[in-house]
Parts: sequence; structure tokens; C-alpha cells
Amino acid sequence: MVSFTFDDAPDSAAGEGAALLEQHGGRGTFYLAGSLIDQPSVHWHGLSNDAIVRLHHTGHEIACHTYSHRNSARLDEAAMAREIERNRSFFHGIDSSITLENFAYPYGIASVWRKPQLAKAFRSARGILPGVNSDVIDLQFLRASPLIDCEIDGAGVDRYFDEAVSSGGWLIFYGHDVSDEPSPYGCTPHLMRHALEAACKRNMPIVTVAEALRRIGA
Repeated sequence: MVSFTFDDAPDSAAGEGAALLEQHGGRGTFYLAGSLIDQPSVHWHGLSNDAIVRLHHTGHEIACHTYSHRNSARLDEAAMAREIERNRSFFHGIDSSITLENFAYPYGIASVWRKPQLAKAFRSARGILPGVNSDVIDLQFLRASPLIDCEIDGAGVDRYFDEAVSSGGWLIFYGHDVSDEPSPYGCTPHLMRHALEAACKRNMPIVTVAEALRRIGA
């Protein structure tokens, strides 16, 4: 299996990124921080409430990235609980059927102190340590590889797919914006299309994180 995930809230991920996934019969997981919704940043504009509702109702997964996008290693238990609850309330306010089942660590920085807390609140937590999830999987620190133009090319993408096939594992990609001129944290439509076609050539299902967990019985 392969999952395509997007962090923060770039409007191009909900637009170009989601459209490419749908064209290839897949759906993605969007790890969103409520404080970034519909807000401008140096690299992109945050997606809108309407875009979130469309993603949700077309089968994409809305997941948690804290509310304030704060480093998890700097949050104590009470602060993390507030971040989770505030984010859940925010997205419930947009659409009452949105439930945040999975989590991604902001900046990819995990905390051994927060992992037990997150295990009680979410089915999984995703980092940015590259590699394929196979054999024994740490559900509170899922591996994810960059789909980011300045970090990987088509050949590198293919190597991850070949590793996933040989190991029978679950490959997760992470990125941010999807644009012809991406930020340092995003990819071009060309690179994303290459990855999607690589999955199709290998008959690998393109599924959300929630669906992948269901398939492995987690």
C-alpha cells in the first residue's frame, strides 16, 4: 500500500494534489492545524473551510497536526491535550462529521513523553523518518518519506516503491504544496504524477492512513 499525506494547510494540496490523487483512483490524508486554515504564509495560502468540506466529502482524510502547529517536544501533557481538543473542536465546527483519527508531529519532531498520550488519543502518529513501514511497525512513529522536489527525484521515488514491494510494506509519502514552482517543502505536479503512476504500475492501492490502518487491522 501507499499513502500520500500533506502537512499544514496549503491550498494547492487540496486543489492540484487532491485532483491528481482522484485521477489515479486514490485519496490522501491531510494533517491540518486549525490555526493555519485560510491564512497566508511565506510559501502559500492556507486552504479554506469549503476546501476542507470538499476533501472530507470526497473521501480524503482530515487528520490532526495540533492546532497551533507547535513542536510536540515542547508541549507538556496538559498543553498537548489542549492542542488536540482545540483542533478537534475547530474541525468539528466546520463539519460535525469530521473526526481526527490520526496525528502527525509538527516539524516531524516526536517526543517519547507524548507518545503514550497520543496513543490514547489517535490510532497513529506520523513522523518524517524515511523508509517503508514493514514487519514490526511503531504506530506512534510511522515512517514517511519526502515527496519534495528538493529532496528526491523520480529515481528515488521508484526505489522506495521497489522497497515497499519487496518487503510487502506500507509506504507513506509526505509533502506540503503541489505547484509548478513549489516551496522548499513541496513538489511539482510532475513528481507527484510520477509517484502515482509508479503505484499504479506496481498495482499498489493508494489509500488514506485511516484506510491503511484498517487493512492491517490496527
